[in-house]
Amino acid sequence: MKLLVKIGGTLLDGAESRGRLACEIAAAARHDQIVVVHGGGRQMTRYLAERAIQSRFVNGLRVTTPEILDAVLKIFAGTVNTELVAAFRAAGACPVGLTGLDGGLVDAELLDPELGCVGRPAYSDGRLLSLLIDQNYLPVVGCVAGDPSGNIYNVNADQMAVACARAFGADKIIFLTDVEGVRDASGAIRSTLTPREARDLIQSGIATGGMQAKLEAALSGLENMHHKQVEVRICAGMCRTIMDHIRSGEPIGTTITGIND
Repeated sequence: MKLLVKIGGTLLDGAESRGRLACEIAAAARHDQIVVVHGGGRQMTRYLAERAIQSRFVNGLRVTTPEILDAVLKIFAGTVNTELVAAFRAAGACPVGLTGLDGGLVDAELLDPELGCVGRPAYSDGRLLSLLIDQNYLPVVGCVAGDPSGNIYNVNADQMAVACARAFGADKIIFLTDVEGVRDASGAIRSTLTPREARDLIQSGIATGGMQAKLEAALSGLENMHHKQVEVRICAGMCRTIMDHIRSGEPIGTTITGIND
């Protein structure tokens, strides 16, 4: 099975959580083909705050000035990626740290001039991922992309995950986050959602900010994957043995599929 695992930055902020997830994913990679995509929003916000640089978000996306783009490269492509690669090495895997720039993995286009250097994935090329996986390497991708003209973009990690999943031909897209799943209007965790129900949560204002970004990325993944049976799972990365729960088919978190929409 091909799995795309996206790890939220909050889960990577501490050595214990980072190391545990690395061990669980490395163990799963002995059985399944896995690509890892990571965020780093908490680390980025802290880095900017320490330098008195204010963070501003629009619909869950960080407005990225040239000054902030420089920080994106230092944090997403630098510190966070390197620390996670080191954790995978300690877990016995053979990780390779990447961004969307490497090998033209993910090309992006400017999303909105008002957001600054924020990109939207426009094209993905999975050949590098396939090459690495075929040689038993574990790709670990930070959410930075570019274009053929040499521009560099900050890309939402959920969107980057879907772009890599598309290039990779993933069967499942797993968002490991710091919440248990998607909540409805009553505050209850939904075990399953159809695309229509996910859109309703966004349009009604129930899913906002980071969850809105995740659901929008999930919907994009369901609509644009080359095969229609892909599954998106949003679940709590702080749950121990989370990868075992997912691989065994347990109903943990929220599952979104394109079936019966």
